[in-house]
Amino acid sequence: MSKIIITGGNLTESKKAVELAKLDNRLFCTVGCHPTRCSEFDEDKNPSNYLNSLSELIENNRNKVVALGEFGLDYDRVQFCPKETQQKYFKLQLTLTEQFDLPLFLHCRNAADDVYEILKDFKCSGVIHSFDGTLEEANKFIDLGYFIGLNGCSLKTEENLSVVAELPVDKILIETDCPYCDIRPTHAGYQFISKDNIMPSVKKEKWNSNSLVKSRNEPCNITHVLDVIASVKKVDSLELCEQIFENTNKLFFKTYFVKSSFS
Repeated sequence: MSKIIITGGNLTESKKAVELAKLDNRLFCTVGCHPTRCSEFDEDKNPSNYLNSLSELIENNRNKVVALGEFGLDYDRVQFCPKETQQKYFKLQLTLTEQFDLPLFLHCRNAADDVYEILKDFKCSGVIHSFDGTLEEANKFIDLGYFIGLNGCSLKTEENLSVVAELPVDKILIETDCPYCDIRPTHAGYQFISKDNIMPSVKKEKWNSNSLVKSRNEPCNITHVLDVIASVKKVDSLELCEQIFENTNKLFFKTYFVKSSFS
């Protein structure tokens, strides 16, 4: 393990992510407001104050903040924040790209057309994280210059797997989105996980250092995602791992990028 990116879900969480990242030189983070929390911009009646706070957090921690986000659109959970509010503050947060040369960590749930229409007006790079859409949607984002981020939520169904099989390896990133998005036995991708990569898990009350906490996804489970993608694409897992590692460094760690080998 060389680096972990901690995701900021709103201003408060972004501040916590920054502070956590300062504890270890392998930890980095994102700063932004998730679409389901965008109503927070209106809480003090002056949305620019919230945006300025995000901007200041990035400016004061440039050595730790490697992406803007997590932001985007989520039409599956409009009960938390209306579409119009999500769109308004997604666009507002994208103005941060004028100030910071950082990639975007993007959320897209049942909203690919609108996310695409908004992004095409901004010359940015980034990743559509936790992607579970169609191949046509993936290709539209790839044509804009974005990577496709895959985790357990991307590998639930046979339809998901058929999309993954067609994605170009130089446009794939993998992630866990822990503590969520694990690959469960009911998911189509589960059959492809190497049994050697499945660690024992116990209830949190019985946790020990040789076990995971039951039903909680962990960063180490990123190997599960790799197993599934390699099997579906019928490629060597180590070669795929090297390519994805290179993709990740090129996007998030340009300053630090050195091509590495796992052999």
